[in-house]
Amino acid sequence: MKEALTLWKFSRPHTVIGSAISIVTLYIIICKDCKSEHLPLLMMVLIMGVACNVFIVGINQIADVNIDLINKPYLPIPAGILSVQRAKIIVSVALILSLSLALFISIYLFLIIFLSAAIGWAYSMPPLYLKKHHLTSALAITIVRGILINVGGFLVINYIVNKSIGLPTDVKILAGFIIIFSFVISWFKDLPDIEGDSKYKIKTLAIVYSPKSVFIIGTFLISLTYLITISLKLPDIINTPTPSLSALVLFYGNIFLFVLFVFNSFAIDLTNHGSIKIFYKRFWLFFFAEYMLFLIAYIF
Repeated sequence: MKEALTLWKFSRPHTVIGSAISIVTLYIIICKDCKSEHLPLLMMVLIMGVACNVFIVGINQIADVNIDLINKPYLPIPAGILSVQRAKIIVSVALILSLSLALFISIYLFLIIFLSAAIGWAYSMPPLYLKKHHLTSALAITIVRGILINVGGFLVINYIVNKSIGLPTDVKILAGFIIIFSFVISWFKDLPDIEGDSKYKIKTLAIVYSPKSVFIIGTFLISLTYLITISLKLPDIINTPTPSLSALVLFYGNIFLFVLFVFNSFAIDLTNHGSIKIFYKRFWLFFFAEYMLFLIAYIF
């Protein structure tokens, strides 16, 4: 149990949950009328996605031991409950597992996972070390979590299941939302980590400008994204005598989440490190919740 708990902490649970819920949601959209028929495919893709996630976050922790001693001393490596050598074994197994499953499913899925892993490596490791500058850091996170997973993953699995190429309108809306959200995640994740990032000359947006500027810009972008998403679903409500359940869920659900997001934004105290950490944890809940809306909209 102790080793399982260590592995769970090492995998950064919020990122694992994010990967898993995105895969399940896209699967439900693709397999709306054949949910059980392709369950083995779903299980393989889930294991593949989680393993790739473990590789990416694991490589980051191996590279950032000194920074994490300041920013995240509770993580397994800086806390001394997981050695760097064992961490390297874990990420190696995770990479081999994810690439092997991807290749077994589809060569195109293999290319997506290979590219995701390569970007994850370049994000944390020299010589590129993409995380060292806020722009390359944001692009790396957005390309992997926003584009490769949602757009690339959907296209490949949809072709395998339905022999169809193309993005439905709702998938475009979801992908657009997650792309912006991923970009802002790359900014907000650095708000609690200014001390360590500053010492090791990581040029995050919060350091180059200020936490307040990052918070205002990020909050504005997410608010705008919610409003655009709501406006895109509005015609499905007002132009249809009897709107579908999916349209109702996505329209009113996003209104509800937007209101909660505004309240959460007003609750932050940028002078209090604990308040910033709580805000960031809640921010991930909105990431999960958006996928959940689409999951609920298509599961029934």
